[in-house]
Amino acid sequence: MYNMASSESLDQDIPLFSLSPFWARCLVGFVSFVCFVNSYNGNFVFDDSEAIINNKDLREDASISDLWLHDFWGTKLSSNASHKSYRPLTVLTFRINYILAGGLHPAGFHVVNILLHCIVAVLMLDVFSLLFSSGATDKGKKIMRAPKSALLSALLFAVHPVHTECVSGIVGRADLLCALFVVLSFLGYCKALPGFNKREHTSPFWVIFSVFLGAVAMLCKEQGITVLKFSFLKKGLFTRIGLLAIGAMCVLYIRWRIMGTGPPAFTDVDNPASFADSLFVRVINYNYYYSLNGWLLLCPWWLCFDWSMGCIPLIKSLSDFRIMAPAALWFCLFGLMYQALFSNNGQTRRIVTMALGFLVIPFLPASNLFFRVGFAVAERVLYLPSVGYCMLLTYGYSRICRQYIKKKLVTLTVLGLLATNVIRCVQRSNQWKSEELLFQSALFVCPLNAKVHYNVGKNLADRGQQTEAIKFYREAVRLNPKYVHAMNNLGNILKEKEELHEAEQLLSRAVSIQPDFSAAWMNLGIVQNSLKRFEEAEKSYLTAIKYRKKYPDCYYNLGRLYADLNRNMDALNAWRNATILRPNHSLAWNNMIILLDNTGNLAQAEAVGREALKLLPHDHSITFSLANVLGKAEKYKESESLFLRAIDANPSSASYHGNLAVLYHRWGHLDLAKKYYEISMKLDPSAQGTRENYNLLKRKLEQRGHM
Repeated sequence: MYNMASSESLDQDIPLFSLSPFWARCLVGFVSFVCFVNSYNGNFVFDDSEAIINNKDLREDASISDLWLHDFWGTKLSSNASHKSYRPLTVLTFRINYILAGGLHPAGFHVVNILLHCIVAVLMLDVFSLLFSSGATDKGKKIMRAPKSALLSALLFAVHPVHTECVSGIVGRADLLCALFVVLSFLGYCKALPGFNKREHTSPFWVIFSVFLGAVAMLCKEQGITVLKFSFLKKGLFTRIGLLAIGAMCVLYIRWRIMGTGPPAFTDVDNPASFADSLFVRVINYNYYYSLNGWLLLCPWWLCFDWSMGCIPLIKSLSDFRIMAPAALWFCLFGLMYQALFSNNGQTRRIVTMALGFLVIPFLPASNLFFRVGFAVAERVLYLPSVGYCMLLTYGYSRICRQYIKKKLVTLTVLGLLATNVIRCVQRSNQWKSEELLFQSALFVCPLNAKVHYNVGKNLADRGQQTEAIKFYREAVRLNPKYVHAMNNLGNILKEKEELHEAEQLLSRAVSIQPDFSAAWMNLGIVQNSLKRFEEAEKSYLTAIKYRKKYPDCYYNLGRLYADLNRNMDALNAWRNATILRPNHSLAWNNMIILLDNTGNLAQAEAVGREALKLLPHDHSITFSLANVLGKAEKYKESESLFLRAIDANPSSASYHGNLAVLYHRWGHLDLAKKYYEISMKLDPSAQGTRENYNLLKRKLEQRGHM
């Protein structure tokens, strides 16, 4: 147990006001809330699309048991495509959000993230109190041994801008939940120590409970397992260490059994250093990545949602001036390690050791030391390591104040840092509110990042600004000539602009680089179909289906090709496959009805139409097609009802009004036919067929004396 004198001495060196535990918690919680509250009305951005919008595990009709068999993105862990990010408890909170909000409404998701950060920041007061002091108790009541140092560290943690990705990006909830249970596990372990509540021996209950909370943290994010290593930094009995070691091994074994042994598949664009042939290049660049993470903690001004794809060019020789960065990092780390091991001041040894532990241990899973990770630098992984940084900054501040006469100047600098970080948090969280702002902000930080240009282009294309999107897609391909997704999207836009030959070149290049890229094969087939190269188009479609068995859109496009070639049975089979794979595939259903109608198979067309309408009762195009079939079958009353339903759903469609007029014309309701012909011609004056039918009706009415 550490004595009180050292903690009191630390606080005496800090010329700041102290607060009671209650008001300290209120202040930390309030500041945490202010920093990120403006992100509450943000949209789903970046990785939120895959983890939330497209993740079927969030839906109420998905089995809860699937959460334990799928990765963070909703893919089966046994699949080769799985990212192996096993975070079922985080996905469960997303699912609860989805159910309570009644759908995909981002505000509720953002509010939970903001509140989680506030809770973690407030709990950090207790953590820092224990780390800066003995964590002892007085008559069973918890006290803050170093209120000023703990408060300053908690405030530094609460307002650090590097946390913006975790708080304002909804998928960052994995890091927030992980941190929450890591903190609770650490506090629980501290309760197990002799001396707590006047207890003379270790409490096995609190040790086991701490291990349990560590396991919960790991089920929120992989990083959570590292909390069990923190406890080894606390000198203690063999019993405690033994229980922790056994617990850690059990947790890791269970996780290994669930996930399997196969590692996730990453590419060189995700983490280029890990794919370098030279050991020297790998080591130098890993260390350069570490130095960049350290710089983000020291100066979190240049923040980016993605640091891959050329954002950080590899260091390939000792002549590269950037090699000074890892040298500076290790100079600082060796200096800190020396203080932790050999300082004459026991307080310094203890605080620096714990700070280094929190700085380094949570970062180990992202270090590439034990396994390859899918990123070069990621701000989200610094959420827990920033605890160590805040401790070092606070302790350094206290040491400077002890030795420096102008304490007010130093204090103003620290307060200025806090204020600057608050402003930066507000600014950065605002950038995370929309993809447009987020992606545009990255252009200034990582102009060499092909993914940044790709995402800006995609965002522009989604908003209909295709000409601008083309520029960014071209730049993405220029920066990364193997960027197949950029080629595919650029090819799609060029296809829509009828620039078919360039589109074909891009898509052909994409599939030559990545032969199993199903989407590119399908899009290549569409282009080849437009160029009337039908055999090549068919081969491209079938290749897409070969690599992606369940591909309803490709079956739909294959059906269109067969219909163009008058291979009607093949077309029907392809569209039927599309509807089997995706029962709500409206276009496939509609094309089946129309083809059967056009080939005179009215009974079969009616059967398919009724089947489709059961699945899609509000689809006006299917309603319209079935109405046409029923009209030809002289089932006028039912056909009329369906036409009116279709018109009610889409009143601006000239063809809907025109075909209803044809029905009335056949049926003998000539006045109604005249009415709907006129509406149709008003909506589309260029419809020649409607005008001809109207003129026929007009002559007939004139003959009868009705005009």
